[in-house]
Amino acid sequence: MPEDALPDDNSPAAEKVRAFPHAPGVYLMKDAAGRVIYVGKAKDLRSRAGSYFLKAAAEDPRTARLVREIRDVDYLEAESEVDALLVEARLIKDIQPKYNQVLKDGKTFPYLEIHTREDFPRVAFTREPKDRGTRLYGPFANASGLRGAIQVLQKIFRFRTCTLDIREDDERWRWFRPCLLASIDQCSAPCNLRISKETYRKDVRRLQKFLEGNKRSLLAEMQREMEAAAADLRYEEAARLRDEIRLLETLDQRGELDTHVQPEVFPVDPKKGLVGLQKVLRLPEKPRSIEGVDVAHLAGTETVASLVQFIDGLPFKPGYKRYRIRSVEGPDDVASIREVVARRFKRLSDEGEVFPDLLLFDGGRGQLNAALAAFSSLEIDPPVVLSLAKRDEELFTAGQDEPLRLSRHSYALRLLQYVRDEAHRFAQHYHHILRRKSTLGE
Repeated sequence: MPEDALPDDNSPAAEKVRAFPHAPGVYLMKDAAGRVIYVGKAKDLRSRAGSYFLKAAAEDPRTARLVREIRDVDYLEAESEVDALLVEARLIKDIQPKYNQVLKDGKTFPYLEIHTREDFPRVAFTREPKDRGTRLYGPFANASGLRGAIQVLQKIFRFRTCTLDIREDDERWRWFRPCLLASIDQCSAPCNLRISKETYRKDVRRLQKFLEGNKRSLLAEMQREMEAAAADLRYEEAARLRDEIRLLETLDQRGELDTHVQPEVFPVDPKKGLVGLQKVLRLPEKPRSIEGVDVAHLAGTETVASLVQFIDGLPFKPGYKRYRIRSVEGPDDVASIREVVARRFKRLSDEGEVFPDLLLFDGGRGQLNAALAAFSSLEIDPPVVLSLAKRDEELFTAGQDEPLRLSRHSYALRLLQYVRDEAHRFAQHYHHILRRKSTLGE
């Protein structure tokens, strides 16, 4: 075959791919000299690697050059999509394949960065790694996949992702209020000194061992520790280790990585959006958590509501919730908002859970007042409550007669629009599901 010929679905490489398993793993594309020119991860090796031998791949400007050079392909099977992501990163770092050198969107490669010199090391997604004081893992070829992996692994190892400067010897942290991640058991809350420095750093070392590809030895080590804790009657510690082992062993059942986060192309700069909100709303600190609520119905039937969560300016899919409106007859968005607020925040209050820093509604003064009335009837102090009207993008806030009119180009407004639009999308999606069930009897 000539050097610049296109591999087709009858080429030896294409034939080889047909024998790949329908399993997660990493595929390695090679040129005529047997050199690895591209490494990619897949949740389904046969489908993903096989897509390079379709006509569309040969015609797509993003893959056309690579496709012309493919003469062979190999694979490494992985236990889960998270494992595949980590293997991909290690291979890219070691081999430095020709077509993994430049990201298609022109950005620098993302890394997972652990700030090892802190009392309670934080874990961060970064495109600008620090020169010292951190441990880097990567580079990763897929930014949204890395964000999803961080959320999946945080469920197991419960590390922090905030930028707080937490010190074990500062007793003032005992009165700090942890964020939502502690409430959903996704962070061990060192910010409230609920975990010792030694125990927290032990969890981070386990994370590092996993990231370095030592999953089997890590599981064996944790099994021994669990048995020792049980033998010493440290049942709480043994139970926690048992749960972590189970989560690690079932990583392949954690769902697809990209379902945990939005795509990497965000309409806003999250950090600048949060800084802007702090300034515009005159908050003492940057808001970490935002919840958005929207209502959907068709001529007053099948009224539903959505609640979306954003943490550090990014969507947090595990925190999304859906509500079927029970007490409202007809198309009454204001009454529907009162019901959603009452149901959501009564439960949070009764269970002692953390409220979001900001609560945003799609609408104007009426929606805002409905939410505040629900808090008043419950005798619960509300978080910062906002409503954003679509027509003129006016921002209504409690205690202010006139709405705020932010610049159309402000990062704060863009972030609020993102939250509102995501709540609207999620509400419409749920509404369509219910309508289909009602119409088709599904």
